[in-house]
Amino acid sequence: MEILTSTVIKHTGSSYLVTNLPAWNPVRCSVRGRLRLKGSDTTNPIAVGDIVDYEPSGDGEGTIVRIHPRKNYIIRKSTNLSRQSHIIASNLDMVFLIVTVDLPEFKQAFTDRFLVTCEAYRVPVTIVFNKCDICTGELRELLDYYIALYRGAGYETLELSAKGGINIDELRERCNGKISLFSGLSGVGKSTIIKTLDPGIEVKTGNISEYHNQGKHTTTFYEMHPLSSGGFIIDTPGIRGFGLVEIEKEELSHYFREMLPILEKCRFSPCTHTHEPGCAVKEAVESGQISEERYLSYLGMLEEEGKYR
Repeated sequence: MEILTSTVIKHTGSSYLVTNLPAWNPVRCSVRGRLRLKGSDTTNPIAVGDIVDYEPSGDGEGTIVRIHPRKNYIIRKSTNLSRQSHIIASNLDMVFLIVTVDLPEFKQAFTDRFLVTCEAYRVPVTIVFNKCDICTGELRELLDYYIALYRGAGYETLELSAKGGINIDELRERCNGKISLFSGLSGVGKSTIIKTLDPGIEVKTGNISEYHNQGKHTTTFYEMHPLSSGGFIIDTPGIRGFGLVEIEKEELSHYFREMLPILEKCRFSPCTHTHEPGCAVKEAVESGQISEERYLSYLGMLEEEGKYR
């Protein structure tokens, strides 16, 4: 029995496309039986980016028989009302979290939850502020504020305009030779960015809903694309919410970059950084070393019931 190893490049719900990267020769595969990850409650046991073994069939297709261990992944609660989780993508070299300060407006709660997940599951991340060309006056001040906020927390940021061509070449260079995930709220321009990076990639683009000031979903499936300039990018459907998964309250502060270096200075261990005397985190907030906005975001996650929504 011949067994081949490949990377999952597309998941359509009922089948998968795999290829032996860096070659691009997609093979359609089904899944043998009820192949599941041990102890997993995920809605998708196999995700784009997974390395799998498959058994070729005589008709040019195949059957996936094994999933290799993941070096990292991005995971979220599948819906606010579900206890199940959903793996967005795995085995990533970089995540580009696409955000905007307007159309749609910046959502700090979403952004911070996404960043916490990147920290928890060892995924490098860069925050890309798209549509910077429309940021003038108060919007420019708001953009500068958020850039300073997240750079102060230890994150790389990049100003971008897909339509204006601002820093597209730099983003293309950052993708070269890597498997990169593009993710973000609906309407932030992920598909437009991908189309600008490589016009040969066929992705759908949509408009902002004026009623909700949110984007309409344009990407239906999770899919990897080869960039003609080098590297591979994964496009995802726009996300409207992001719930944390399998992160205990006692360890949450470890996934805030600006908190991590000073946790050992707290008088008590463990410390929730809420009411304990001699808390180094609270002292850092009071002195301005840690931003109050990020601290409040931490408290918001901490106070949610269970393992977050």
